[in-house]
Amino acid sequence: MTQNWSVGIEGMTCASCVTRVEKALRRTPGVTSANVNLATETAAVEAAADVAPVALLGAVEAAVSDAGYQVAEQSFELAIGGMTCASCAGRVEKALRNVPGVVEANVNLATERAAVRGVRGVVDVAVLSAAVEKAGYEASVVTDPAQAASEESGPAWWPVAVAAVLSLPLLLPMLVEPFGVHLMPPPWVQWLLATPVQFWLGARFYRAGYKAVRAGSGNMDLLVALGTSAAYGLSLYEWWRAPAGSMPHLYFEAAAVVITLVLLGKWLEARAKRRTVEAIRALAALRPETARVVRDPHGAASEVSVPLSQVKVGDWVVVRAGERVPVDGVIRDGASQLDESLLTGEPLPIDKADGDKVVGGSINGAGTLRVETTAVGADTALARIIRMVEDAQAGKAPIQRAVDRVAAVFVPVVVLIAVVTVIAGWALGLGLEASLLNAVAVLVIACPCALGLATPAAIMVGTGAAARQGILIKDAEALELAHRINVVAFDKTGTLTEGKPRLVAHLPAQGASADTLLRWSAAVQSGSSHPLAKAVTTAAEEAGLASAVPVASDIAALPGRGMRADILEAHGAGALSDPSSGSLGGRHTLQLGNARLLDELGISQGALASEAVRLAGEGRTVSWLVETGSADTGDVAGDAADARARGGRLLGLLAFGDTLKATARPAIDRLHALGVRCVMVTGDNAGSAKAVANALGLDEVHADVLPEHKAEVIAQLKRDGAVVAMVGDGINDAPALAAADVGIAMGSGTDVAMQTAGITLMRGDPQRVADAIDVSRRTWSKIRQNLFWAFAYNVVGIPLAAFGMLSPVIAGAAMALSSVSVVSNALLLRRWRPADQETTSASTGSAGKSDAAGEARRAGV
Repeated sequence: MTQNWSVGIEGMTCASCVTRVEKALRRTPGVTSANVNLATETAAVEAAADVAPVALLGAVEAAVSDAGYQVAEQSFELAIGGMTCASCAGRVEKALRNVPGVVEANVNLATERAAVRGVRGVVDVAVLSAAVEKAGYEASVVTDPAQAASEESGPAWWPVAVAAVLSLPLLLPMLVEPFGVHLMPPPWVQWLLATPVQFWLGARFYRAGYKAVRAGSGNMDLLVALGTSAAYGLSLYEWWRAPAGSMPHLYFEAAAVVITLVLLGKWLEARAKRRTVEAIRALAALRPETARVVRDPHGAASEVSVPLSQVKVGDWVVVRAGERVPVDGVIRDGASQLDESLLTGEPLPIDKADGDKVVGGSINGAGTLRVETTAVGADTALARIIRMVEDAQAGKAPIQRAVDRVAAVFVPVVVLIAVVTVIAGWALGLGLEASLLNAVAVLVIACPCALGLATPAAIMVGTGAAARQGILIKDAEALELAHRINVVAFDKTGTLTEGKPRLVAHLPAQGASADTLLRWSAAVQSGSSHPLAKAVTTAAEEAGLASAVPVASDIAALPGRGMRADILEAHGAGALSDPSSGSLGGRHTLQLGNARLLDELGISQGALASEAVRLAGEGRTVSWLVETGSADTGDVAGDAADARARGGRLLGLLAFGDTLKATARPAIDRLHALGVRCVMVTGDNAGSAKAVANALGLDEVHADVLPEHKAEVIAQLKRDGAVVAMVGDGINDAPALAAADVGIAMGSGTDVAMQTAGITLMRGDPQRVADAIDVSRRTWSKIRQNLFWAFAYNVVGIPLAAFGMLSPVIAGAAMALSSVSVVSNALLLRRWRPADQETTSASTGSAGKSDAAGEARRAGV
């Protein structure tokens, strides 16, 4: 007998790759044969039957990795039914991780979801579900978590109500007995009232407890079932041994009231947990069901309402006043104001006109828009936001893993304490009845639920509150690290400045004209989308030189330095200011870049050096245009010819000005108030960087830094044990974002930056950096409070119960309220608002109205 596996392989490109992977697999111990298919990117692996599947797949994965490739993975999300405490979550995790091919499995008790990563082709849903069911729980696939969250119904209330009605006649006599009033019903009435509560409404505890025992573990349900059964059984024993007609002291009320209180606590907990996922429900509700598509937008257009799933990229969609934009796209006709507050946290509507981008889920104002679709389905910004919030809420913070280890042994330890309580009480002469009641109180008061909910509940509410304000936290680890940030490194352009520079000066070198300098610079920049390039081309258009810009070819970027291009200038197209220089006609090789480029070419700044120093001191970014080769057809003056012979000729400088963001200085001030040191890391020149640093009050500046060296600067900042965040928005910031402890990307920047970062700010507002740190610190504070309460509750409550200082009823009430208190404490984070919104609300004296307006706006999603 053999075992066969089909394993997905990533990274193969040709037949030699196939051969290399096959050789690596065939050398793996236990593998008898291996055949790799390049077309399907899978490897058919045959192994001996006596090889453990988990060990085999681990060896296969290592072999593929050593060969230079990687095993393809697949993600699954499962809804888990039947979990009641942290012990349950731990047992489901263990069951899933034992499935061959599973790389990672995380179970979130608060969301009742399991996130699983496994080897593609090896792991499937049926195997995962079977593993969960074998552990004693239920599993179903979640294909659309956002939709599932929005459709999720609230917990059933009737079991709590019925249990309360049956338990009340048993509880009231206990409450009035201290006042000399004896209303306790006869034993048979107590039995009739308590039995349905114990075995009908409390059947869930027996079922879940039995499954836990069968799986070789324990959970909260087992503790409740043992404790209430002991009280119920003791009551039956006392009733049986009591003389006929007498009124024995029974404990039916303890068993019934404990079950009622636990059911009430679970109902309240479930309601509270539903509120922790309201961020996903609100985001999911932003997606309209249909879209109004324009057929033949350039001809006799007609509008057709179709399901959103049928809209394709390139379709034109009509968005009328007051409607939600159904897709991501570009406005092709019309102008309006769009409310993007639920996506970006921006409280004010934004003006949009022809050519502007729109985001699906935003609300159109008074105008009618025709939008060309650029993204649909999972590729839209809203879908990516929902995915990021889901990932953050499903993940585990590192501290939770330590809590899970405690929860894994919690129930067995509590059962042992209960047994010791009975034995010790009986040995000390308390009597079996009193000792047994103390043990019941121990079993009932112990609560592993609070331990399991303490961290995920706070993370879910914190990330949800942040997402509503346009702060997307990628995972729980980023959230946990962010609260310790004490150094923030900023990129300059587009992060602290508007990122929309304009050309403020273009000064020709001796022998060149200003118009030629501008035309040729525009030609070099014609192939770039960089903000400085746009500033040059815009300046050429405003000067009326757009039609005279020569054609550029062989355009190439010079990383960290600038651009290079060849231009073909028509004869007599322009005149140098020095007539002796001759014609400009012919082909010219040009380079446009920073002072580093001049140094590499060995070209002096000459007479323009003093102007460059002055402009840099004013905070301007200075670029230089250099001719490094030509094929002129006319005569050239001697000085110019000598310059070319030396490797280049300076044609002039261009100075760019960029406006600081209005919120940049308040952002730095807020970070300083939080005890955070602020650093700037930029590729700009030292003079411009220093001017910005002085204007903003930055603590440290690193200028003239190449993109590949930004990560080195981040590493230097981390050397003294500092927790460093990097804030950037461009592709060149990606290495630094990855090198930082926490990368923070501006949502107005590139996708590469946002994918690399742990936190994304949907608005390009640097003040949101302080808000991200603030919400992280508040969330971490809630986690600490919850964990303290959960541990303190059990550490204090269990000994009190063991020493007979708590009755089972009081213990049951305490246990029921422990989980509710943890989740309720976490829900207080829902009130978090960015500092600027809190200040605005306070200054107008309408904080309550502002909150109510926000809630109303969300309710109307």
